[in-house]
Amino acid sequence: MPRSSRRVRRVHSARPFRPAAGAVAALLAAGLGLATLASAAPSPATDPKVVYLTFDDGPSPQYTVQILAVLARYGVPATFFEVGQNVVANPGVTGQAARQGESVQNHSWAHPDLRTLSLADFNAQILKTDRAIRAQTGTTPTCLRPPYGLVNRTVRARAAALGKTVKLWTVDPADWSRPGTHTIEQRVLTATRPGSVILLHDGGGDRSQTVAALPTILTNLHQHGYTFRRLCR
Repeated sequence: MPRSSRRVRRVHSARPFRPAAGAVAALLAAGLGLATLASAAPSPATDPKVVYLTFDDGPSPQYTVQILAVLARYGVPATFFEVGQNVVANPGVTGQAARQGESVQNHSWAHPDLRTLSLADFNAQILKTDRAIRAQTGTTPTCLRPPYGLVNRTVRARAAALGKTVKLWTVDPADWSRPGTHTIEQRVLTATRPGSVILLHDGGGDRSQTVAALPTILTNLHQHGYTFRRLCR
């Protein structure tokens, strides 16, 4: 269930979890194909305007598939932090993300507050998700995003013992709250800086606004000289 955002820093606002174009036209009119948004993984020394697009709480058979289609159309890579039980429920979607070249990473099995778990329960949450993802991608996740962004030294140490690096975010438009497509767009575009890690959601509820906001976000960031990389390999 959602946790109060007052329990965490503002950049790590809590969010719910439930298991379970005009700019584009302007680009095309100017003769710039959608492939111009592709990231060639430039060196930070030569092009510091790199951002990292991440999606939490999937996979969803409806919204993850739509997001993957947008990313493919724009040639933009992203990192998906997936919930293990959703991977098992929608294995084909995880496989599709991996085949498309997206990074698929660990977001726990059932989205609990990892700080509250025993070592045995913590390990079960992470390792069970690893197995589910590995079965569809052939690789074991190297990154962990703790649910709700709730992390402490114990969580970091336990993650490291399992070969995981904890990855959070720096830009949170609270798209999970469905504030409106335009609001999501503006929150992302206003807050993004070189090196930003953008948090969006592809699961856990109705993510139609996130899907609708994505083309404008990608187009505008590209127009401002940003390129995109995967947060985790």
